[in-house]
Amino acid sequence: MTTTILKSDAELDRAVTKELEWDPRVDGKALAVGVKNGIVTLAGYVDSYAKKLAACEAAHAVEGVLDVVDEILVKPAGAQRLDVEISQAVRSALAWDVFVPDERIRSTVSNGWVTLEGEVDFAHERSDAGRAIERLIGVRGVSNLIVVKPARADAAQVRTAIEGALARRAQREAKSISIKVENGVVRLSGSAQSKAERLAIERVAMNTPGVHKVENLITLAGNF
Repeated sequence: MTTTILKSDAELDRAVTKELEWDPRVDGKALAVGVKNGIVTLAGYVDSYAKKLAACEAAHAVEGVLDVVDEILVKPAGAQRLDVEISQAVRSALAWDVFVPDERIRSTVSNGWVTLEGEVDFAHERSDAGRAIERLIGVRGVSNLIVVKPARADAAQVRTAIEGALARRAQREAKSISIKVENGVVRLSGSAQSKAERLAIERVAMNTPGVHKVENLITLAGNF
């Protein structure tokens, strides 16, 4: 059994700060890091919503971090875009993304904050729609309220499809993953070797027909 050496808050603070400085997507010097009981708080200003997400992702990537509190504010650089301009950019981004059924999605823009609504068939279409607009200039935040309503599928068939997809990808942790399916909701549990493998399993489940929600309860090996 692998054991994980717990890091002190001071060690996590230094590690997260170094990760933010190392990540080329993030201006680490513009952000303040605070850590208490393994929970990281990020504060400061960035000029795009994409950089805000990147900073949180970088913090989560540090071993030992339990949760991240996001207090980062987005202040776009240069001339501020009008909501009507952002709305036009959002519509264009959705329309140009081949994985997004743009005609089934509507958006509302208020002070740079974009709210997405509508219905799609697959969970990945919902996440792809959000990613399509996260990097647009002027966007301060995104509320993805798109509902996934897949065609009804037998729970056993969905489970078999996920297991088959994991096997084809030769996921080392696939055999230790428990998969439960109920009314289109997939609950994953077990352990994975890394955050990347944990996320890969979640994506496989999300891309499976008949799935509209994934609850990822997979833990990292050695984290007890």
